[in-house]
Amino acid sequence: MKKPSRATFVIGNWKMNPRTLREAEKIATELAKKYARPKTTVILAPSFLHLSAVKKILKKPYLLAAQTVHAGETGPYTGSVSAPMLKEYGVSASIVGHSERRAEGETDATVNTQVRALLAQGMMPIICVGERERDHHGKYYSFVEAQVRGALAGVSRKDIARVVIAYEPVWAISSGDGKGQTATPHDAHEMKLFIQKILVELYGRTIALRVPVLYGGSVNETTAPVLMKDGDIDGFLVGGASLKPDAFVSIIRSVEQAG
Repeated sequence: MKKPSRATFVIGNWKMNPRTLREAEKIATELAKKYARPKTTVILAPSFLHLSAVKKILKKPYLLAAQTVHAGETGPYTGSVSAPMLKEYGVSASIVGHSERRAEGETDATVNTQVRALLAQGMMPIICVGERERDHHGKYYSFVEAQVRGALAGVSRKDIARVVIAYEPVWAISSGDGKGQTATPHDAHEMKLFIQKILVELYGRTIALRVPVLYGGSVNETTAPVLMKDGDIDGFLVGGASLKPDAFVSIIRSVEQAG
């Protein structure tokens, strides 16, 4: 059987950074100057407040994502933003299920409603999955499997084509001090194969192998080339390094060279 063509992604999650609009504009401007036309799919997820400014600076092929989304379209949901609102704003995707959101109460069921809301608008869900810690008995596999199956409940074979999965083990996420622990290429590759196994069970081999599986967790310009080469992943969900244009461009190029 011919192996499906490989789609690669680099997604920058700015989280609650930077502090000012001026800083956000500066980062986007520097990125546009350093690498105007990436060959892989590059998506930036600034804060809601900075989406408009970043959109004016970073043109296609760069895409925009939100960092979260509410499953409803409108209603009494103070502080929330819906998929139709984001789509009208020119946003193509949204991160869902990030461990920091799950820590605040989001469940697999919550993530599933967000995924389906995005798909209903023709948008891309970037589904984060990952264990809090690893045990010697391999129970963390069951944990990740529950997250994957829960997020994709009711998602059709047609809609899965718009889904991206980001494996981001919680133990590898930096707290912002730049000292986070990165998973080994073996860790990343092993989990990618496990996630693909679940997808094959749900959607069949041909469709499953087209779903990009990214790695996230303290990714930087040093670890990215090794993870791409030996981890056989489909790109990265990048945190702190996405705020540093030089580092982010280096990560993008490592994905392009490996592809």
